[in-house]
Amino acid sequence: MGRLLVIGIDPALVAALRTSHHLKAHEVESCTGPFEATQLVCIRAFDVAITDPSTSAGEGLTTSQELRSARPGLRTIVLAPALSNGEVLDALRHQVYACFTRPVDYEDVADMARAAIEDPDWQSAIEIVSGLPHWVTLRVSCRLVTADRLTRFMTEYRSELPMGERDLLMTAFRELLLNAMEHGAGFDPEKVIEVTAARTARTIVFHFRDPGGGFDRADLSHAAATSEPGDVMSSVEERASAGLRPGGFGMLIVRHIVDELVYNESGNEVLMIKHLK
Repeated sequence: MGRLLVIGIDPALVAALRTSHHLKAHEVESCTGPFEATQLVCIRAFDVAITDPSTSAGEGLTTSQELRSARPGLRTIVLAPALSNGEVLDALRHQVYACFTRPVDYEDVADMARAAIEDPDWQSAIEIVSGLPHWVTLRVSCRLVTADRLTRFMTEYRSELPMGERDLLMTAFRELLLNAMEHGAGFDPEKVIEVTAARTARTIVFHFRDPGGGFDRADLSHAAATSEPGDVMSSVEERASAGLRPGGFGMLIVRHIVDELVYNESGNEVLMIKHLK
């Protein structure tokens, strides 16, 4: 059983976490503020602490650092009304496990808290190579939970987009990240993917580089070319004959969301480009 500490007086959040099926095997406690939280983590072992969603991002990040100083190894999830790009980078630098801003889906928080409790190798999973508010390059370990964490951070990093458009872009981002992890690194946690997110005056650009040997873009019969029933069924049959898992439609979805996909010669790097209105 893991132990989760929720900071602040938000009865709806505490109730949602205590009744969530994601945390049914874990204990959820609450306290009134950062001072009490620091006292508690000094005398009791907690796996995860969630900051007060009513406080600013700066206060949440400060609380996170204080708690981790008192209890090294503690995972922290920062909830805040809003986050700047600089604050997202600060969260990554200080090894915050995840960040959420309003409107917060409590079930998503519960799921992330469960992942944090069960994640033994999280501290080196996301590394900043270079970080600026308009350009960040990261090295990430090839694990599904790391993909989920990075997608959450990138959701906040691209917070200037309207919510629906941002959610679609993050769907495409996660698909390309998982493709790199699965096909380029075989989900080997010892291998890393390099991810860059950049913003220009007219575009949002993501760059993915995996450690694999790439692929032959002329040999993609296992991937659905369109959403037409014939193409879908052909893709299913090709994947089954090649011994691949069901799927192959993710890239079709990505192509409908973004404006450009540009691969390097070997196929182990790709640029995903979204033009801004």
